[in-house]
Amino acid sequence: METLNNILVVSRSTRHCLKAVRTGISLARKFGAKLYILHVIHDPFNMDGWNLPAPTFADEYRKMVADAKRELDRMIKTQRAEGLTLTEWVKEGEPVDEIQKVVESEHIDLIIMLAHSEGRLEHFLFGKTNDAIIRKLPATLMLVKKED
Repeated sequence: METLNNILVVSRSTRHCLKAVRTGISLARKFGAKLYILHVIHDPFNMDGWNLPAPTFADEYRKMVADAKRELDRMIKTQRAEGLTLTEWVKEGEPVDEIQKVVESEHIDLIIMLAHSEGRLEHFLFGKTNDAIIRKLPATLMLVKKED
């Protein structure tokens, strides 16, 4: 494997992303790389201009994000205390665009993210982001299967 200097973990702020974060931590330690974690919050409930009732998933989505954020914060705090260089961002917007901005600005060598959607709600929330990233981004991509 080539030398990795900058690793980006794309987190969807769900409990399923913890394995991707742990993989990023492990590789960053092995290669002495900087680790970046990006949480992109994409509002699938933005229904401006629609005359349809909005889905009632918004509250469930907010709770899912808050629970995962607490766990990720705990993991990050521990890794920083052990000397890992780690930068974390929470950005709102179109996931592929936000990821591309970070890849280009931080000269990312490797992107780590989940291999697939985890459930119906997350499929609705995140859709076909993986396909768009694979086709668009100029970095090596590692897909991590979710934990069972």
